[in-house]
Amino acid sequence: MKTQKIGPFLIAISIFFTIALLYYPSVLQSFNNFSLQSSSKCTKNSDSTLPETPEKAVEDSEMECDLFAGEWVPNLSAPYYTNETCGFIQQHQNCMKYGRPDTWFMKWKWKPYGCELPIFDPVQFLEIVKGKSLAFVGDSVARNHMQSLICLLSRVEIPHDISNTTDENFKRWKYETYNFTISIFWSPYLVRAQRTDPNDISQPFNLYLDEFDESWTNQVEPFDYVIISAGHWFTRPTTFYIKRRVVGCLYCPEANITHMTSYFSYQRAFRTAFKAINRLKNYKGLTLLRTFVPSHFENGLWNETGDCVRTWPFRREEVLWEDLVVEMYKAQVKELGVAEQIGRKRGLKFRIMDLTKVMLLRPDGHPGKYGRWPNENVTTNDCVHWCLPGPIDTWNDFLLEIVKWEEALLISSTIVGGEEVRSLLPPCDLLSIYNFSDSNSDTGGISAVFVPISSPYSEDFFGKLTGRDCDCRRIIDFIGMNYYLVNQ
Repeated sequence: MKTQKIGPFLIAISIFFTIALLYYPSVLQSFNNFSLQSSSKCTKNSDSTLPETPEKAVEDSEMECDLFAGEWVPNLSAPYYTNETCGFIQQHQNCMKYGRPDTWFMKWKWKPYGCELPIFDPVQFLEIVKGKSLAFVGDSVARNHMQSLICLLSRVEIPHDISNTTDENFKRWKYETYNFTISIFWSPYLVRAQRTDPNDISQPFNLYLDEFDESWTNQVEPFDYVIISAGHWFTRPTTFYIKRRVVGCLYCPEANITHMTSYFSYQRAFRTAFKAINRLKNYKGLTLLRTFVPSHFENGLWNETGDCVRTWPFRREEVLWEDLVVEMYKAQVKELGVAEQIGRKRGLKFRIMDLTKVMLLRPDGHPGKYGRWPNENVTTNDCVHWCLPGPIDTWNDFLLEIVKWEEALLISSTIVGGEEVRSLLPPCDLLSIYNFSDSNSDTGGISAVFVPISSPYSEDFFGKLTGRDCDCRRIIDFIGMNYYLVNQ
């Protein structure tokens, strides 16, 4: 009796979803409106709030994972290159060369709660980005990240410099075997900036917060991946302009100008940067926001004998979010959300590489005084940039996972009702799908049990024999495509 009741119910549900998905493809399209939190298994949405506890993260679901909520754990296999095997390390980040005595800062990996973040695989990365291009837009920490990536890839291939300039701030390298290019665009403020003293970079800047920095906005249109980041330059003395009029300043001596916070300019700079990307007519790439990464000066500021001498990561309970870090983080994430909503109308993709809370735990990874020889006449220590090799290499673990996620979406995207539909989840560990329904989701069982059905109704969308009573793809096919159980 129970079986007789369950059968019609399952049939009704199957028919309902079949009709809904075939005739209202916007339902599926809405699945694409999510905030990326990628995983080696399946993922969940994130509202970009502060870190979850381990218990809460695991409690949510064993099959869900926020890659950016976790902890640092030992990794004795690291590092994967040295200052002798990679020639792209800048001197002030070459901690091994300048005699840093401890090595544990290189031997950690990020462990998300509830899943694993695979270590960067250079061969896999180059295979995925074959024929594509990647741009880093930002300051010297963006360059630091790029050099880490090049060093990790050097185990497979050394790129050729194909730059059309000798300016180290605008370089381009090509991996000939994979036809893959990496470029750096120097733009510490992301918007148009002007020195008040052309010969002294330490003097205040004028920031035109609503004007594009065309040194990069005119260049990134053909790129497949664009990583945007900015940070510590926004804490320097600056004067803010909107519509070419002074609206405020940071650390300026003038009493008749409104004194504002650094996150005022920070938020508006990201707003303008994202607006520039959304206005590129032919841009089809993936835009990644690498979130604000804090410095770790202790016992003084950078110009007040501050230093970073720790040799071990923080535990989560050992750190507090400083107001500046929180406000900078919130400002850029808010503008990313606005940009994503605008870009979605054109099919543009904005994602987040949420590294603020990850790197807050790594006070041990900076060069400090080991970015120079001990006898050099330098009084400041570097607690902003990162040693190479060092914790910054983990940023590329995240990068690869995000790229893998996006490629999975592209592979499993399809057309329904004239609209592009992308799958909701990345591949999971499934071997088969069992389908219980009627002919509306026929997998070939009718032909197998009753009478063989003749062509073309026994062929699938690609002309392969199926034994079905139709020649089209069914809902079960789209599910299977998403999990790589059937051909595309």
